[in-house]
Amino acid sequence: MSQPIIKIDGITKSFGSFKVLDGLSLEVKPAEKLALIGPSGSGKTTILRILMTLESIDGGHIQIDGEHLYHMERNGQLLPADERHLARMRQKIGMVFQLFNLFPHKSVIENVTLAPMLTKGVKKADAEKRAMELLDMVGMADKAKSMPAQLSGGQKQRVAIARALALSPKIMLFDEVTSALDPELVEEVLNVMRKLAAETDMTMLLVTHEMGFAHDFADRVLFFDRGKIVEEGKPDDIFRHPKQERTQAFLRKIIAAGHRV
Repeated sequence: MSQPIIKIDGITKSFGSFKVLDGLSLEVKPAEKLALIGPSGSGKTTILRILMTLESIDGGHIQIDGEHLYHMERNGQLLPADERHLARMRQKIGMVFQLFNLFPHKSVIENVTLAPMLTKGVKKADAEKRAMELLDMVGMADKAKSMPAQLSGGQKQRVAIARALALSPKIMLFDEVTSALDPELVEEVLNVMRKLAAETDMTMLLVTHEMGFAHDFADRVLFFDRGKIVEEGKPDDIFRHPKQERTQAFLRKIIAAGHRV
């Protein structure tokens, strides 16, 4: 058995009096494709933001690729991580956001090359060569010189995926990446993600309401409610034969709303 690439051990997180994560523990294997589903406010996106160090934790421990994320080892003691440690750990993880988060004043290729040049000191020519390869992979090479305002939502999201890949992360996080898109643009983004899942050995965590895609994409599905994992299993087990009443009720609502599972 290989070591988990993500190990979450008893983490808690509250916003004011609202406890979003309640002693959550979870292990993810290298190259595993994980779908996180559940009602809004159940803690799914918070997990991704914590892994990306966009939110801190109140308690517990997280290890990424065998190293503590929020702690550093010094003389046999675990101390809170400093910014340098967090910045180094952050390079192992890429995230694609619901609302693209592209820099509006920079061209497509500038958006993709910026992070490797700033954080890894990659030379501009090398960064641009890699950026063009990634843009080609997501079907956006012909838009390299375009500005984000000239792109459709689906095109922006494909550029955002290329940008996240530019740092060669071991782990990719996708947070509701199709929910802000018009329905006819959803498929072009999902196709890029299918390609990534099929052609790379990256570990991928996906928060989504696209249940049909989650079924086809994931090795394992986790159903969240109120900051806890209520049920987990293979896609067929969760979507076709859910054991927990809370999971069954959630999927009934999804089906009633016209979504495929």
